[in-house]
Amino acid sequence: MMLSRWLINHLIKFITRIILCVDDSELAKIPDHGPLLVVVNHVNSLDAPVMISHLHPRPTTSLVKKETWDSPILGFLFNIWDGIPLDRDNADFAAFSLAQKALLEEKILAVAPEGTRTRDGLLIQAKPGIAMLAIKAGVPILPVAYFGHEGFVDNLKHLRRTPMKIRVGEPFHIQLNGLARSKTLMQEVADEMMIEIAKLMPEEYRGYYAKQVNHQQKYILTDGLAGQHIAKPLGVQFSQA
Repeated sequence: MMLSRWLINHLIKFITRIILCVDDSELAKIPDHGPLLVVVNHVNSLDAPVMISHLHPRPTTSLVKKETWDSPILGFLFNIWDGIPLDRDNADFAAFSLAQKALLEEKILAVAPEGTRTRDGLLIQAKPGIAMLAIKAGVPILPVAYFGHEGFVDNLKHLRRTPMKIRVGEPFHIQLNGLARSKTLMQEVADEMMIEIAKLMPEEYRGYYAKQVNHQQKYILTDGLAGQHIAKPLGVQFSQA
């Protein structure tokens, strides 16, 4: 499997260099060891292959909608990458448990809080489930933004390379200050996580969060995390309780 992953990642990088011009210099900010929850915006089907292949050999996996396995090619790729199938229509505690296992194995876990592709690159509102995952995982969270590649299909038709920029923010934790984990609170936390992504993007891509980038964050704790050794997760189990 390791050899297959190595071959696939190098093949993906070769292909993306032909169709894209990827500015991935900020990926160097990502720690080379320890568990990490990476929260990203989701533009199109290029996002995960570019992220995973460009972080190689750093072990990286992601939560992926279960319908992805309906595609033989994408299903094959995410099997190689140990992708975690997610049922977006129900509370998928099995997927969350596999996500916890990946973090215990000190992998990077990439998750898109929006829960779906936007295609036009404009941010849409996050789903609240990402907040519960982040809180229970107990590892540093790193915001990452992609932009510029929303028009790659049209560019490909005209034999043009598409620029794709990747921006990496500062790690943070969630701090609830003793508040109960209500659905309303989880949505607020998820929104604050997306605001951290929005801050990394040009104004024209901020979409739903365009007017919130100067929002006073109540639950995001960043001070003192940058440059620290990434601690192991708390080891909690995901359940309906």
